[in-house]
Amino acid sequence: MNNYKKLKGLIAATFTPVDTNGDINYSVIRKYAQHIKDSGISGVFVCGTTGEFTSLTTAERKLILEEWIKSGEGDFQIIAHVGSNNQREAMELARHAAVKGADGIGCIAPSFFKPEKVKDLIDFFTPIASSAPQLPFYYYNMPSMTGVNLSVAQFLHEGRKTIPNLAGVKFTHNNLMEMGDCIQLDNGAFEVLHGFDETLICGLALGAVAGVGSTYNYIPGVYLNIMKAMRDGDIEKARAYQIQSVETVKVIIKYGGGVRGGKAIMNLIGMECGECRSPLASFSKEEYVALRSDLEQIGCLKK
Repeated sequence: MNNYKKLKGLIAATFTPVDTNGDINYSVIRKYAQHIKDSGISGVFVCGTTGEFTSLTTAERKLILEEWIKSGEGDFQIIAHVGSNNQREAMELARHAAVKGADGIGCIAPSFFKPEKVKDLIDFFTPIASSAPQLPFYYYNMPSMTGVNLSVAQFLHEGRKTIPNLAGVKFTHNNLMEMGDCIQLDNGAFEVLHGFDETLICGLALGAVAGVGSTYNYIPGVYLNIMKAMRDGDIEKARAYQIQSVETVKVIIKYGGGVRGGKAIMNLIGMECGECRSPLASFSKEEYVALRSDLEQIGCLKK
């Protein structure tokens, strides 16, 4: 793998900006990238769940990544999510990410026709990872969305035999026992990226050193403080900041979850990401007023 550097700190799962017609608003990405630079974020995870990848065309995903690479200017790491139910499409996106200069690729498990065994998952991922052999490959594990709940530790251990650039896993699951097992696996051979913002403190306690999350986009200070407090051994302070995170997540759940509710928050903080693509419903004016009020009550937005 060329110039491979392990991920550390906060990796923001980016939203995909769209205009009033629902077309990709590529011009916002430069402003968005500057926001990331100013926030102390270590990297971005582009066109994942938060980025509504299943609602994007292959051409759109390529252009979005290119704009992030151009706008990032090397100031933070860029991981391209290339996952698809279509293996050939994922291979094409992986090749594109390598050519354009991404720092790594991630791939979610296929969720329509599902792999029944770990070997099936390895067989699906092997040609995708080999399409960009110079880049670290991360398995994006999210059983709540894919319905694929296979042993991640077994996948990592067995997968490296045919996927030499297998770097680790984006672990978006609440099975912390399994997460700890993956962190310790093969003497810590793999990166395990914590994927649930509202339990970051738990992943750090187990030994994770990086997290990928959507709320890092708009309350990064909360999570940077969690990471600092954990490094300093101040559990009480870390817990207090984690509770702030939980309160914010409770609000976004009220408004449709991390993609729909989170994208609305981006609009409220002045990052014009627009609405979600169908089938996710657009936000009404009344919802924006209520969302702002709820966020002000918990101190997430200034009144």
